[in-house]
Amino acid sequence: MIIGVPREIKNNEYRVGLLPVHCEALTEAGHTVLVEHRAGEGSGVLDQDYRAAGARIVNSPRVLFRRADLIVKVKEPQPSEILLLHSGQIVFTYFHFAADKKLFSSTLRSGIIAIAYETIQSPDGSLPLLTPMSEIAGRMAVHEGAKYLEEPMKGRGLLLAGVPGVAPAKVTILGGGIVGANAAKMAAGLGADVSILDINLNRLRYLDDVMPKNVKTLMSNAHNIREQVRDADLLIGAVLRPGARAPMLVSRKLVKQMKRGAVIVDVAIDQGGCIETSRPTTHEKPTYLVNGVVHYCVTNMPGAVARTSTLALTNATFPYAMEIAQRGFARAVRENSALALGVNIARGRVVYPDLAKQYRLPLTSLKEVL
Repeated sequence: MIIGVPREIKNNEYRVGLLPVHCEALTEAGHTVLVEHRAGEGSGVLDQDYRAAGARIVNSPRVLFRRADLIVKVKEPQPSEILLLHSGQIVFTYFHFAADKKLFSSTLRSGIIAIAYETIQSPDGSLPLLTPMSEIAGRMAVHEGAKYLEEPMKGRGLLLAGVPGVAPAKVTILGGGIVGANAAKMAAGLGADVSILDINLNRLRYLDDVMPKNVKTLMSNAHNIREQVRDADLLIGAVLRPGARAPMLVSRKLVKQMKRGAVIVDVAIDQGGCIETSRPTTHEKPTYLVNGVVHYCVTNMPGAVARTSTLALTNATFPYAMEIAQRGFARAVRENSALALGVNIARGRVVYPDLAKQYRLPLTSLKEVL
């Protein structure tokens, strides 16, 4: 199989889909790996490193997309890349279709096989390719929130930890999953007053057992959300419905009742956001104000720490990429139920139930497209 690794072109995206060690493993297994010129630079990897691992460097993305049977990326294909896709080609990356109807429609028309990192799901219900980036995004949410609470950033002028004699900032986290738990650990470690809300009582029991004493757990309901959001200095949106649009938990009216200079970090923005006033932003222009509240809604947060993120992501994605290369698409998804759940679109048909429901299109059984 010919595997293509393009250079990411999304705004301020510095990660890369495969590292030289993975290219070496693929070429030793008899496959051809094409890497676009300078694809790895943002993650500290040079073309010569890929060459030494047996990959071929390609100067033109057009050539790479035309020749590759399998494209391994990090972020969803951008408009110029969509034009380069061809029917039957396998694209393995984050897609987040639920938050982007235009991307969904153009990918459907392209005829490719779209395997989304974010919906690959293990039998135990875990999301192995989303987890490492959720860990990073959760930790970064506190870093960014602390920075934007500073007065020059239009924040309240608060130090997250406080100091002796001065109370710490109040951090509210909506969602107790991977993002929320990592955010809570970071915020608690800095000394903030943390509340984490979730709808799963067993999850709250677990968090209550493992979190420091400055983390309070609360059932996520309308009353608690209202009270905690109004009181928050930093609000972190960390809810997830795998493959589906994030639930809207905080209304525009409630944002208007927040403290002036409070900060919102909506990590759920990749799936549409869980706060009504959220809209996607970039690392170049990460924030905006609504009713005096700072909103940070960057859709590729881990891209800013590309060296860490690329290592963490490819540790998780590479075994699946190798499996697709070795067995081919049809056999790989037949034999790996987790990988099968990653298939969202195949040859012009929708095979992921939540997407068919959201966009009101017929659902095709995966077996029919194999």
